[in-house]
Amino acid sequence: MTPRELLLEGLCNPAALGDQRIRSLIEALERESPADLLQRPQHLEGVWELRWSSSKAPYLRVAPWIDNLQVLVPARDRAMNLLRLTGAFSGLGGIAVLARIAVQGPQRVSVSFERGGWIGPALGPMQMRLLRQVSQSYPAWLDITVLDQELRICRGQTGTLFALRRREELCCDDLLALAEPAPQL
Repeated sequence: MTPRELLLEGLCNPAALGDQRIRSLIEALERESPADLLQRPQHLEGVWELRWSSSKAPYLRVAPWIDNLQVLVPARDRAMNLLRLTGAFSGLGGIAVLARIAVQGPQRVSVSFERGGWIGPALGPMQMRLLRQVSQSYPAWLDITVLDQELRICRGQTGTLFALRRREELCCDDLLALAEPAPQL
């Protein structure tokens, strides 16, 4: 199996593969097939699920009862991080942070956080939301180091390493609509 195939398989159960093995597979992929957002920016768009992170922060850990999603729509400069319960409970709501993004080079994407907070369940045509402006006091960015139709590896400005898999069954517009302001009548 190739390092990519081993990593994709291992991301189904990252604890079984182990942090050191995941890191070594990521480093091999970064050497073998580095991302180039200027050549293939269309691969960035989509809904991505965090499957592994080097962070110890609880909201960046993988758990079977939580969807840790990242929605990226670079053509519209939009992004959203969304934490929500999985399966039948996903409609109960979650925690979201909306951002503006911009491709800054072959691997860098700048991130400017705008609003964040709670997205509740839909009550008829109304989506319950409690989102506030975010005051971002520092520049944020991600370096996308590996990118294809199924796998995205990135490094944040604090050095955190992330491995994400595309969620084809989820729609960017549907998820972004959960956090967008309600239309004024």
